[in-house]
Amino acid sequence: MAQVTRNSQDGSWLARWRDPSGHQRKKSFARKVDAQRWLDQALSDLHRGRYIDPAAAKAMTGDFAKQWASGLAHLKVSTATRYRGIVRVHIVPRWGTWQLGKITPSDVNLWIADLAVGLRPGTVRQTHRVLSLILDTAVADGLIARNPAAGAKLPRQVRAEPVFLTARQVAELARASEPEDLPVLTLAFTGLRFGELAALKVRRYDPVRRRLTVSESVTEVRGRLTWSTPKTHQTRSVPVPRTLATRIEGLVRGRNPDDPIFTAPGGGVLRLRNWRTRVFDPARDAAGLRDLTPHDLRHTAASLAIASGANVKAVQRMLGHASAAMTLDVYAGLFADDLDAVADALDLLVRQPGHPVGGEAD
Repeated sequence: MAQVTRNSQDGSWLARWRDPSGHQRKKSFARKVDAQRWLDQALSDLHRGRYIDPAAAKAMTGDFAKQWASGLAHLKVSTATRYRGIVRVHIVPRWGTWQLGKITPSDVNLWIADLAVGLRPGTVRQTHRVLSLILDTAVADGLIARNPAAGAKLPRQVRAEPVFLTARQVAELARASEPEDLPVLTLAFTGLRFGELAALKVRRYDPVRRRLTVSESVTEVRGRLTWSTPKTHQTRSVPVPRTLATRIEGLVRGRNPDDPIFTAPGGGVLRLRNWRTRVFDPARDAAGLRDLTPHDLRHTAASLAIASGANVKAVQRMLGHASAAMTLDVYAGLFADDLDAVADALDLLVRQPGHPVGGEAD
C-alpha cells in the first residue's frame, strides 16, 4: 500500500510504495509535503508505465557512457571511432563521477558553455549530440525519466561558404597534378566523395552507359582501411562526361573486375592523407588555389552541373543527397537564375492585351 509515514527513529518522512515487481520500496524526505508530492508523481508514473526505480538513477554516467560506447556496431567504423573519442575526451572527464539522475538541463548548459570557450560550434554540437544519445539510451533502459540534454542551448553553427571552381580552374588544377590528374577530374566532374572514389572497382564502371555505380566507401581509421556503404547507405548511378569516360575506359581495360579503378603508385587503395600530401596539395598550391580541399571538388561538380542546366533532382541524385531539400540547403544560390526566368515568364502574361496590369484594353 502506498502511503507517507513518519520515521520514529529520526523524524523524517517516508514515502512507501510497491514497485512494478511487487517489492516494497521507500524513500526518505525531511518534509511531509515533499514526500507526498514525490509519492503522487511516482504513483502517476506507475499507472502510465513510466516508473523509474530511484536506485537505477544512481548509476554512474561514466560507466554507462563507456558501456554505450562499446556497443556501436550499427554505426560506420569511422563514426563509431569518432563517438568513442568524444566519450573518452569530453564525456567521461566531465560526467564520469555524476549519477545519471543528478544531471540537470542547467548542468548540461553550463558544460556546453565551457566547451564553447575552446571548441568550434560544430564540434560543440557534435559533442553534445553524443551525450544526448547516451542519455536517450538511459531513458530507454528505464534508468532516468527524461533526457536532461534535450533542448539544450547550443552555439549557432555558421555554414562555411562552399568553394566553386570554374572549368578553367579545374583544368589548371588537373594540369598541376599530372600524371595523376584523373582522380582530380573525376572528383570535379562527378561529385563523388573521396572515399567513394577510392572504393570504386573496375566492375562498377559501365562503358556503354558511361556510368559509375557507387555502392561502397572506404575510409582510413587509425591507419586501417574500413569499408562501408556510402553516406546515405544508398547505391547510386553517376554519369561521366564523355571525354572523362574515354580516359576511364583506357584505365580499366583488361583489368580484374575487383581491382580498384584508382590506385596508389605502388598499387592498392588510394588513401586520402597520402594522396593529399603527394598529389592534391602540391597541385593546389601550384595552381594558386590555396585553402582548397578535395571536398571542394564535390561542390564544384554540383556548380558545374547546375550551370550546365541540371535541375535540383538531377543534382541530388548525382551527389547522393538524402533529399532535394538537402541539395537546396547547400546550393540554393546557384539556382537563383530560375527566379529570373519565372519573373520573365510572368511578365509575358502581364503584357498580354486586356490584362489589367500591363496590357491595353480592347
